[in-house]
Amino acid sequence: MKAFVRSPLCAVLAGVALLTLMSLPGGAQAQAYPAKPIRLVVPFPAGGATDLLARAMSQRLAQSLGQQVVVDNRAGAGGSLGSGEVARAAPDGYTILLATSSTHAIGPNLNPNLPYKVDADFTPIAHVANAGNLLLVPNSLPVKSVAELISHAKANPGKLNYASSGNGTIVHLSTEAFKSQAGIFVTHIPYRGTALAIPDLVVGNVHLLIDSIVSGLPHVKDGKLKALAYTGLKRSALLPDLPTVAESGLPGYQSVTWFGVYAPKGLPAALVTRLNSELMSAMQAPEVRERLAKLGAEPVTSGTPAQFEAMVKADSARWATLIRERKIGAE
Repeated sequence: MKAFVRSPLCAVLAGVALLTLMSLPGGAQAQAYPAKPIRLVVPFPAGGATDLLARAMSQRLAQSLGQQVVVDNRAGAGGSLGSGEVARAAPDGYTILLATSSTHAIGPNLNPNLPYKVDADFTPIAHVANAGNLLLVPNSLPVKSVAELISHAKANPGKLNYASSGNGTIVHLSTEAFKSQAGIFVTHIPYRGTALAIPDLVVGNVHLLIDSIVSGLPHVKDGKLKALAYTGLKRSALLPDLPTVAESGLPGYQSVTWFGVYAPKGLPAALVTRLNSELMSAMQAPEVRERLAKLGAEPVTSGTPAQFEAMVKADSARWATLIRERKIGAE
């Protein structure tokens, strides 16, 4: 896909349109919007969880807004390419970003040279979904609970290992957080994606993997792996009988990938309010909830931009502390 290059004429017209919009009173701004299709940038490849969530949302938003919402995959550099492009776009409501904890909480703490600053370059609009993970072990490992896993690891220091989807990924950080809170030593084996790690986990060459529900659950249902716990703070509605890590002996532990929508910095407040309302309504739609369930994710159906911003700041601070204490670096 060719890079999006704005011509001088397009830039002038966009500027005129933005000035015209901003000259309107707040209520009139929201009523006049949108007057053309909206571009929803996904900073990851097509077919992944973020992309599929974006497509579910975009269809519902298009219905309620009366304009097309076009999903634009701008993948590259761990999500920073597309995120940076939105950061540089006009704050007119016609370019928005579906971000994740990787792009806006973890990435900035691992790489200070990203082409954007979360606080300086973005306007938070809405927290739309969360996806927790499963703590998976092979059937050959003689444990049936988180407590037994911790005891087994302490009885066999240095003999167990865990897989991740790569250095600096949320899988890596989530397991390091687990190790730190549990007080155990387990060797890290980075893979290029958890799909490559699962075969080794099944045969017992790897002893632990924290992976998404959509990736791990089929192997649990097939009897090839054991799921000891869910990494969210509360039990998943998708797996209500599976305990959380927090209730299994590590109070406060959580590892959740969040998804949220941002606009470039400077989006008029009336449009922030309008988009937040539309997004919260979209996340309540049965068809969106159904598609999220297939991704192992749960919708967030209420919340203000300020609450979203506060959540991201807290999440970023938590990962920053872990990265510093565990001396974690990106690949």
